[in-house]
Amino acid sequence: MSTHTDRREFLKNSVAAGIAAGLPTILPATALGKDGAVAPNERVNIGLIACGNRSGASLSYKGYAKSEVVAVCDPIRERRLARARQFGNCTDYNDFRELLERTDVDAVHISTADHWHVPISLAAARAGKDMYTEKPLGISIEQDLAAREIVDKHKRIFQYGTQNRSIAQVRMGIELVLNGHIGKVQEVYVWAPQGESGGSATPILPVPPGFDYDMWLGPAPRAPYCADRLGKGPRKGIYHIYDYAIGFIAGWGAHPMDQMQWWADQMDLGIPVHYKGTGTIPTEGLFNTVTHWDVHCTYADGLKMRFLDNQTVRKVHGIPHIEEIKFGHGTLLIGSDGWVVVTRGGWKVFPDKLYRTAKNPGKKRLIASRNHQHHFVDCVLQRKQPISNLASAVQSDLICHLGNISIRTGRPIQWDPTKEMIVGDDEAAKLMKRPMRHPWAL
Repeated sequence: MSTHTDRREFLKNSVAAGIAAGLPTILPATALGKDGAVAPNERVNIGLIACGNRSGASLSYKGYAKSEVVAVCDPIRERRLARARQFGNCTDYNDFRELLERTDVDAVHISTADHWHVPISLAAARAGKDMYTEKPLGISIEQDLAAREIVDKHKRIFQYGTQNRSIAQVRMGIELVLNGHIGKVQEVYVWAPQGESGGSATPILPVPPGFDYDMWLGPAPRAPYCADRLGKGPRKGIYHIYDYAIGFIAGWGAHPMDQMQWWADQMDLGIPVHYKGTGTIPTEGLFNTVTHWDVHCTYADGLKMRFLDNQTVRKVHGIPHIEEIKFGHGTLLIGSDGWVVVTRGGWKVFPDKLYRTAKNPGKKRLIASRNHQHHFVDCVLQRKQPISNLASAVQSDLICHLGNISIRTGRPIQWDPTKEMIVGDDEAAKLMKRPMRHPWAL
């Protein structure tokens, strides 16, 4: 039973017990939800796990009457205390497991480094918590598939942090395609910002006071502390070191690939079964994830999708309409009668009349969400899966991983969607798993 239901039952039973005992039953307006306030049994208590830059989205809960952040957690004391002050000096923790033990926490917002996403999400589900988990999903195919336990076994509400689904033009553009306004889709292109090279493992530095570095590393291999491992800005090592991520091919690629998957889910396409990728992996410096990539993907029905970084996409000849599209990331669907490209920063369609058509595209409609975090809270209260659900997150993340494996092996990859295995290449299949440092495990 969820802690949210427990609180609702507790409040109801407490009032009933008070009446039976002849005790005063006057409750504050905030408890009953009068005068615009929301009753505790209709409010989601949230624990924030990780308080770095990516946790900024959690501030949206502060302005929503149906949610309240009651606890924060981060192995860096300075960061968690700063976030705690923003939420009204709520309780702070160094260890996420202590936060998960709280019975008054209904849901968690997980914005850790990538290597912690699935392990902490699984721990939260086993503790009876719903979760908003930042993208990308896992750092291995094994983690992606294991994550299904969250919904399939524990019946938790899971919102993936691909907030582009809560942006109007993304939804409207995909609805145009679903309702046949560009004809039959013939080609798809997906691109995302390129990764970073460089970084240095030296000088080795003492761990700063107030930083539980071993907890931050968690399941990742033990490594000496240095500035570039956890530096600030886009060159932060957590995005570009293979121990903690697979790079921007998933870290940023999750957004445009998720847009693609939103359409593919409605078409029952699944994911591509064949991948042939090329790319650049740095051989010097601390950063060692793919920086540039070009992956040709083929679906079982023959549809072709091409997945690239935003520099490579500009250099490839023959990509239709790319000269007209200036977006740094995007999902371009080209049909027999037109095309649509959607991004966080805008959208373009051809022919232009489709802008007007998008207001009433037809019968096939997608979930409409104006705010990704508020929508998550609503779904927790209503016990329904949100707009960026786990099943779709697994699918889109698998595409990024399979492209990465093809690049790293230098060979085409064949995916069996029934067995959910790489087939015909034992060496590539071994890359579906990543070791975890003791005592951590899935």
